[in-house]
Parts: sequence; C-alpha cells; structure tokens
Amino acid sequence: MSELKKQRRQRRSRAITVDQLSKKRFTTFNFQGQWKDAFGMPEQTGIWIIWGNSGNGKTRFCLQLAKYMASFCKVAYNTLEEGARRSFQKGIEETRMVDVKRRFLILDREPIEELKERLKGRQSPKVIIIDSLQYTGMDRQQYIELKEAFPNKMFVFISHAEGKNPAGRTANFARYDADVKIRVEGYRAFPVSRYGGGEPFTIWDEGASKYWIDKE
Repeated sequence: MSELKKQRRQRRSRAITVDQLSKKRFTTFNFQGQWKDAFGMPEQTGIWIIWGNSGNGKTRFCLQLAKYMASFCKVAYNTLEEGARRSFQKGIEETRMVDVKRRFLILDREPIEELKERLKGRQSPKVIIIDSLQYTGMDRQQYIELKEAFPNKMFVFISHAEGKNPAGRTANFARYDADVKIRVEGYRAFPVSRYGGGEPFTIWDEGASKYWIDKE
C-alpha cells in the first residue's frame, strides 16, 4: 500500500458521525461535594495542570487531589523536583495517604522515559501526577508525544508560576491544552474545568482565612 493511501485511510478512520459520538461512553470520576462543585464530573483521561507560587498550598492540594482520585483508581505521584525527602514525607503524613496506600504509588524522581515504560504495563496507574512540568525537561513536542502515547491515562502536571500564569512555554501550552486548569493562591484552588464546577476549592481553612481576610 502506498504512503498516500495509508494517509487517506488514517483520515477516514478518524472521522466519526454525530450518531457514533452520541453513543460513545466515557469513564468519569463520580466526584461529590466540594470536589464536584469545583471540578464537575471529569473524565478519567486527559490533561490537568496546577500552578501557583511557593508557600500557597500547591503541594498540599495536589496530595489531597491524589488521595481523592485514589478512591476511584490507581494513582502515581512522580516527585521529580522534590524527591522522596522529609518534606514530602511530611506532606504524606499530614494528608494521611496511608488511607489509600494500596492505590497510591510514589515515584522517586523517575525520568520520563522510565515512566513511559512503566505506563505500558497492564496494571499501571490510571492517573499520573508529575511534579513538576519544568523538571521533566520536556518541550512542547515531547509533551504532545507523551499525551498521545497514553490516551487512556490522565496526566496532572504541577507547574511553577510567573505571577498568575504557569512559568515557561511548555507550561503555558499545557495550560491552553488542559481539560482542567487550576491556579493555587492563598490556600485556595481556582479551577477552570471543561466538565463543569468552577467554584473555588479551599485547601486549608485557617491558612485561607488569614491570607484572604484583607483581600476580599
């Protein structure tokens, strides 16, 4: 078969009718309470991005999210930046990740190429949280290749921030591409989700009250 015929066949295989799309079924997270208010009923695949400045509760929120998602499926948290150090151990203890230890896997600075090999396994995690996007060293094309290689996974990228935006070209591209975008400030998460929700999520009541008392 000629290369031109292969390309035409690929284009035809990607075209679907309205009826086909309407009959397609997607696996979603059955979020409840404040999680549903903030993020709606998200699909269990795709891209999330979370960004914020240091000291605003970003890691605490990401661990809370990981714990909640682990009640539905297996979750991996790749500590590329921090590593399995005492500070991360403290966050694990405060969030009581022991409650979901059978569905929660900590990856200690696992390089992206090794992560790809892990994700090819049959029992590999469904949700992969990567801290941080900057520490992956990926450019825009490499980000796209990772996403397209695992269409049935969810990637949650944690990003550094520049002001109120993610830091760097790849992170900003991911922000526009992501299904769920979350900015963290003053122990609150501010989501924009394709699945509904949209209400701010309070990460830590006391910290948020102190931070926002003169700002609202």
